[in-house]
Amino acid sequence: MRQFLVSHAAIRRRMALWGGAVRLGVLVSGRGTNLQNLIDRDFEVVAVATNRPSCGGAQVARDHGIPLGEFSQKSYAAREERDAAMGDFFATHRTDLLVAAGYDRIHDLHRRFTVINVHPSLLPAFGGGMDAVRQALDYGVKVTGATVHLVTEAVDAGPILAQEAVPVLLGDTEESLLERIHQAEYRILPEAIRMLEPQLAARATFGQ
Repeated sequence: MRQFLVSHAAIRRRMALWGGAVRLGVLVSGRGTNLQNLIDRDFEVVAVATNRPSCGGAQVARDHGIPLGEFSQKSYAAREERDAAMGDFFATHRTDLLVAAGYDRIHDLHRRFTVINVHPSLLPAFGGGMDAVRQALDYGVKVTGATVHLVTEAVDAGPILAQEAVPVLLGDTEESLLERIHQAEYRILPEAIRMLEPQLAARATFGQ
């Protein structure tokens, strides 16, 4: 557990001065339902990046007038070049926290920003890939779920912030199970962001 050098009361006072609104950057590759959920819950999403300009998440950003950065890998000679461009995009929009919500590419943005990721399993189970729901069905587990964790160098292995279990029902398909996992994600992702707010407020105030 991370410790702070100031009291909780002092952090709350500084959050009030700071405004308490975390400026989110969101990375998307899919439908963008977690992005839409954050918008619906009045989080301040200030920038969205995608590697798939035609995906639903990109359209959500356009529909809400949120600055959208398009970073298809084919536009860059190397992944590091793409990640540097994405980092500059988010820095320009003064993001406090990045949320990888259905983003399907490995990146190194955690070296410049605090990044959290949403994963459709109870990590560490079925981590390290994009087929966690399929794996849960193939292995015949009775319970799977959703996890929000901090992004580190090791894929899907960063400190866990929040999890919610989801039962696997008889006759579940990949689509039906994924839909219930999404419902869990919509609950735990906002909780994880709120959990990080004092830390982010302290950084913003003290330049940490």
